[in-house]
Amino acid sequence: MRASKPYQPELLKRLRAPRLAAAYLNAALEEDDPKLFLLALRNVAEVHGGMGQLAGKAKLNRESLYRMLSDRGNPEWQSLDALLHALGFRLTVAIQPRSAKPRPRRSVRAAVPHSVA
Repeated sequence: MRASKPYQPELLKRLRAPRLAAAYLNAALEEDDPKLFLLALRNVAEVHGGMGQLAGKAKLNRESLYRMLSDRGNPEWQSLDALLHALGFRLTVAIQPRSAKPRPRRSVRAAVPHSVA
């Protein structure tokens, strides 16, 4: 039996393409799991300059950026917005297709991976 290859190096290689990185982040958002979105954002950040360079570009403290993207991270709106802009992305709102099943209602704080309050 052939040994499997780790997926992380191939994933990171593909995330260098901005369109694939954007699709990856959108797919993570659709899962409605803030931790999954932060993991995806951490992967994209790693590919696009690493935490140190990205922190400077986003005008964020490097340690704060690591903490923000950790498993227990809960970034504030301004920090998330600055990070996405430094990566060349922005948040948008889209209309949910009519054929999609409505999701159970959750509080805004639980539904988005950042503090708005």
